Parts: sequence; C-alpha cells; structure tokens
Amino acid sequence: MPRFAANLTMLFTELPFMQRFEAAAKAGFKAVEYLFPYPFDKKELTSALRANGLQQVLHNLPAGNWEGGERGIACHPDRVGEFREGVGMAIDYATALGCPKLNCLLGKLPAGVSAEAARQVAVDNLRFAARELQSAGIMLLIEPVNHFDIPGFFLTRTDQALSIIDEVGSGNLLLQYDIYHAQRMEGELAATITKNMARIGHIQLADNPGRGEPGTGEINYPWLFRHIDGAGYTGWIGCEYKPKSDTFDGLGWRTALTQ
Repeated sequence: MPRFAANLTMLFTELPFMQRFEAAAKAGFKAVEYLFPYPFDKKELTSALRANGLQQVLHNLPAGNWEGGERGIACHPDRVGEFREGVGMAIDYATALGCPKLNCLLGKLPAGVSAEAARQVAVDNLRFAARELQSAGIMLLIEPVNHFDIPGFFLTRTDQALSIIDEVGSGNLLLQYDIYHAQRMEGELAATITKNMARIGHIQLADNPGRGEPGTGEINYPWLFRHIDGAGYTGWIGCEYKPKSDTFDGLGWRTALTQ
C-alpha cells in the first residue's frame, strides 16, 4: 500500500501553517512535505514534527521571489550566487528537520536567455547542489512542471529532466515525478514510471483537471497505485492537491482508492 505524505502547503489550509502539523497527524499521516520552511524558525518546525510524530520527507531549495511570481532561479545566469547561497540555507534547514530530500525548481526561462544557455547554467548549479547535498547526506531532486499552470517554466517533461540528470552526472540527483504535471504534459504514466523507477526519488499526486483530490478526475488512481506498488516504489507519495472543501472531509480517497 502506498505511503502518503501530507503536503502542508496545499492541505489543511483552513488552519494557520504551524497548526497543520497536528492536523496532519490527527488525519493519520506519518509524514509531511511543503514548499518552503524558510519563513519559520527551525526549532519551532522541529518541535512541531516531534510533538506530532511526523517525518519531514521533502521541501524545496529557495526559489527566488515566490510571491512575485518567480518559480525557481536555477536556470538564471544572473542569479548563480543567490542560488548557491540558497543551497547552504536549504542544507541547514534540512539537517535540522531531518529531511532526506530537497527539490530544486529550475524556474522560468529568463527573458533574453536562450534555452541552451539556461540549461548550461542549470547543469552547473545542479552539479554544485548535488555535491553539497551529498556531503550533507541529502538527496537532490528536480521536478518537471507543466507549462499550462506555469507558462514559461524551463523544465516540463520527464525526458528533458532525465537528460539534464545525465549531463550533471551525479548519483545524488534523481527525478521528482509529479503525476499531475506528467499527466498534463505527456500521459503514459504507468509506462514512464516503470521505465524510470530506479531514477525516481519522490512521487507527488493530484488529479486532472484542476489539481483536485484523487478520484475527482481522469486519472485511474486505484489502478495506478497498484502499478506503482508493483513497480517497486517504496518511498513516500506527496499529496499535493487542492481539496474540494475541508481537507478532513475529502480524505476518504485514501481508503476508497487503495483497496
């Protein structure tokens, strides 16, 4: 049976952020993930995890001015210093939180920068990040994101991500496979997961359309969950979806779709 981690950026949003840890535990989750820990004190986050018996399984590297619309800076030639400083900050937080994996959002293609130039900057930054994270015992991930929800995002497809991983050439860099993004961009979920299972470091889910709860859209999640298990995936699956209403009321899918 899949192991589900609550994405606290998306779930329990009816509560202040620091109260979502307790809510996740009460809902039966054993692990959490969320976009960014950096606005919060490391000790406060660690205390919330321990008090509720939760494991932090993922968060992102700093991604620039998120509120201003940036979605990562790893492919920005003029932000290399900022990116590398962010790697250090991310390691500090992940170490304090016991978080074993960090995701790098590569960002939108900057205006006036060719795709080739952006790719080279991303490769160089990922080599640096993979090396620094490996020294700290933390795995680095990169995530393709669909260009319908985030127009201009640089990394959009599984094959593109794997090509970049190959070029980086580090055993400490794997793919974060978001089922929702993959469905929107390419489909072929089962075949892609099976083919690349050894290179997938984390999976996230939501249904399509609308990034809704599993079972509300076109993805056959009961079949897909069985397939993921059969393919040998033993990691966490992050629940990064938009609840239809109250998060607790919509959690019945975990039982209904995994029998």
